[in-house]
Amino acid sequence: MKTTAGYYDHASADPYAANIVEVRSEGDKTVLILDKTIFYPEGGGQGADWGTINGVPLLDVQEKEGEILHLVSGKEGKTLAVGKAELILDAARRRDLTVQHTAQHLLSGTILKLTGKYTVSMHLGEETNTIDVDAPELSDETLLQAEDGVMDAIEADTPVIIHLCPPEKAGDFPLRKAPPQGEEVIRVVEIKGNDFSPCCGTHLRSTGLIGMLRILGAEKYKGMTRVTFIAGKRVLLDSRALRQNGEIISRALKVPVTETGNAVLNLVDKANQLEKEIKELKEAAAHGKARNLLHKARILNSRERDTNEERPPVPVSGELEVYTVSYPDYEMEDMLHIGRAAQKLTSAVLVFFSHRENKFAAFCSAPDADIRPLFKGFLEAHGGRGGGGPSFFQGSFTAQENLDAFIASLPHEADVFTGTAKS
Repeated sequence: MKTTAGYYDHASADPYAANIVEVRSEGDKTVLILDKTIFYPEGGGQGADWGTINGVPLLDVQEKEGEILHLVSGKEGKTLAVGKAELILDAARRRDLTVQHTAQHLLSGTILKLTGKYTVSMHLGEETNTIDVDAPELSDETLLQAEDGVMDAIEADTPVIIHLCPPEKAGDFPLRKAPPQGEEVIRVVEIKGNDFSPCCGTHLRSTGLIGMLRILGAEKYKGMTRVTFIAGKRVLLDSRALRQNGEIISRALKVPVTETGNAVLNLVDKANQLEKEIKELKEAAAHGKARNLLHKARILNSRERDTNEERPPVPVSGELEVYTVSYPDYEMEDMLHIGRAAQKLTSAVLVFFSHRENKFAAFCSAPDADIRPLFKGFLEAHGGRGGGGPSFFQGSFTAQENLDAFIASLPHEADVFTGTAKS
C-alpha cells in the first residue's frame, strides 16, 4: 500500500491522526505501515524523523520498494494493532534537520557560484554535516567567501520555493544536479538567486530561518574536497562550548580570552623544552643507574671500569654470562631505559624483569652474539609470548609464577636487585 506523505505539511509536535493498516514482525523489530504519515523516511542525505505512534517510540523510518516502513521495537510493537493511531513528531529534531538541509543547499549553491565546482554528495550528521565538492582543493579564502555569501543570503531572508513539475519540465530549471529517474513528479527546491536542486527533503520557507552557518573545516577526500559545516542552533551550541572552554583556558593561563591562542602556543613551547630537558635528565639518570648497577655487580667493560677494579672484563667470545635484574618499584618502561644504557657498558647478557607487569627484556652488546636461542625455548616452555633480535629480546607472561619459573630456568651468573649483586 502507498502511504500518503504528510511530512511536508506537518512540522509541529501537535498530534496527527492516521491509521495503522499493517503490522509485521521482522526479527527483533516491528514494522508498521500507515495510511498516511508525518514521519520523513531517511533519504537524500537527510536522516529519518523521530517521534511516537500511540506512545511507542520510533526507532527508524525507511522507504523501500514504494513502502514507508515505520520501525519500533519488537517488544513494544506487540502493543500496536491495525486501527487508529496518534502520531507525535519530534519537532525539535525535524526543525534541526530541516535547517541543516536548507543550509546545505545554500552552501552548495554558493560554492558553485564562487568556484564553478559542484557538490557531488552530502551527509547530514547528528552533530556535523559534510558536502563533497568536486575540487581537489578549496582555499581558506574561498571558504571564507562562501561562508560570507551564505550569511548574506540568510540576512536577506531569501525565499525558498518548492516547484512540483513533471519530469519533462525539470530541464526548464538550471538544476545543480540531475533529477531522479522514474518519478512521476520532480520536486525542485529553489533558493531564489542562489540554487536550484531536485530534492525530496524537508526545507524552510526562507533562508532567514537558518539563522547562521559556520564552516568548520575542509579536507581532501578521494580527489575532492570534503567541507564540514553546521547551521542554526548547532552554531550557538558550538559557540557556547568554545566560549566556555576559552574561559577555562583564560583563567588557567591568566590571560584574556582573546589572547588564549598565543598563550597556549607559548605554553606548548615551554612544555616541549621541559620535555626535552626531562628526557636528557632521564637518560643521564639511567646511565648513572646502569653504571652503578654494573659496577656493583663487577661486570663493567674494561674501558668503563675504574683503574683499581680487580675483576677482568666480561668475555665477549665463547659462552656469555647472564645476569637477571629487577627494580621492584620501577615500571618496565623505566627499566628499559636503564637496560639500554647498561647495554653500552657491558658485554654480559642482562635480563630485566618486572613482577608488576609479568614482563622481561634482555640486552646484550657482545659482538656476533645472538641471544634469541637462549630465550626462545624457555619462553615457550613456560607459556610466555615475545620475540626480538640478536641483541634485544622481550616477552610477557599471564601469571607471575610463569615469569618466576622462566627466570629460574635461565643459566645465569647472579641475580641483581636494585643495583646490588646477589652471590
